[in-house]
Amino acid sequence: MSDSLRHRIATAAVLIVLLLVVLFALPARATLGVLTLIVLLGAWEWSAFLKSGRRAVRIAYVALIGAALPLAWHAAATRAGLQWLLGAAALWWVVALGWIVFAPRRAAAGPAALAGLCALVPAWLALARLRLAGPRGAEWVLFCLLLVWMADIGAYFAGRRFGRRRLAPEVSPGKTWEGVLGGVAACIPVAVGGSFWFSVPLGGFLVLCLAAVICSIVGDLTESLLKRFAGVKDSGTLFPGHGGVMDRIDSLTAAAPVLLLGLTVLGVLA
Repeated sequence: MSDSLRHRIATAAVLIVLLLVVLFALPARATLGVLTLIVLLGAWEWSAFLKSGRRAVRIAYVALIGAALPLAWHAAATRAGLQWLLGAAALWWVVALGWIVFAPRRAAAGPAALAGLCALVPAWLALARLRLAGPRGAEWVLFCLLLVWMADIGAYFAGRRFGRRRLAPEVSPGKTWEGVLGGVAACIPVAVGGSFWFSVPLGGFLVLCLAAVICSIVGDLTESLLKRFAGVKDSGTLFPGHGGVMDRIDSLTAAAPVLLLGLTVLGVLA
């Protein structure tokens, strides 16, 4: 086992313990406070993608994201409003996929700023609403995280062992189609387990989980595209062996809104 992998595992173990404490030991409102802090830290890292050397610009971008959070919460106060916002977020990831496939080298500060708004705000909204989804809210958030983590782990090891065909060479040369298949395969047991745990019919739930995982890959690649544009390897250095906040939540920003949208459409959550 390499030193890099050891650092990643050690950091991940610490983060998992902290996550469990935040989700299951803290009141729901306190959890939302932690979630908001994480998103604002992510916004600070994302502001580097704007390629502005001015600290004031980066602070203003964080303030913009912070101001958008309560506005999104208010707009999603009704079921229709929530579904509209989550649907718009899902549509954004379709647009992002087109960006990755057809124009991976065409990036600028304006689109980068808009991309951060479309990624961070709906993700915060989705995770906050999942946390407040009744007595099992913390379990739903944990399930969402497990789904994305297992997909990432499956993609990492399958890509290292079998990776041959590059997925998006102009965006992230290390990612392969074999890794995608490994990630999808790894998430299936999580989806099946979630179906039994939450007593949700497997058919539609499995399709939803697969859709969320596929979107998580788009979220990962979108951040990779913008990191390449900004000329940075990692979004930050907060977590040893893992990079910054955005390096940990890039996949989640796409998966969480899609998962919650699907749960509301299926009638699992109100």
